[in-house]
Amino acid sequence: MNELFSADAYGMYLLPGLLVAILLVWLLVRRRRGRARSLAHVLDTIAYDRIQNLVIPNADEGEILIDHLVLTAEGLLIIDVKEVQGTVFGSDKMQDWTVIAADHRFTFANPQPALYDRIAAVRQIVRQVPVAGRIVFLDGAEFTKGVPGLVCNVDELIAEFGDSDKAAAKVKIEAFQPHWELIQARAKAQRAGAPRRKPPQI
Repeated sequence: MNELFSADAYGMYLLPGLLVAILLVWLLVRRRRGRARSLAHVLDTIAYDRIQNLVIPNADEGEILIDHLVLTAEGLLIIDVKEVQGTVFGSDKMQDWTVIAADHRFTFANPQPALYDRIAAVRQIVRQVPVAGRIVFLDGAEFTKGVPGLVCNVDELIAEFGDSDKAAAKVKIEAFQPHWELIQARAKAQRAGAPRRKPPQI
């Protein structure tokens, strides 16, 4: 009798626990997919063209990886994406930034110097086009002690680099197009494994 009762009690608690675990996993996957779609939507909103995972020569030596390079009506935009949950403590002068959440705390290197290097590398190829960079924190990150330079969220990115005057934007994009094609040629050469030659400067 006791054995039957124990088995029934075990089953009674096991099933709800299993359902809760499945629900939590589903919510986590949905949240991550939602963030990915949100970023894709932002890039589609501000970009006339874009390249992902671009490898180009560093301004000094070696190579540098750019996650997202976007052609906008304001020029070329390098986007570094940070997906963290919690309160972020960081400043322009801090070597490491800290994230504090309810269940975890960690630090990561200040991303600004790496972004400055990426901006310099792109400017080596396209010298006469505005080149900007932004570190985009997705939903779930909050700066309570001030926002460092070059840092924004997705809404601020759209506000800064989106365009409402499509006719004026089209004229700018046409002017930027030859420079963008230099970047595209560099990306194709890198993917094909072709020898890297110094591109013509325009």
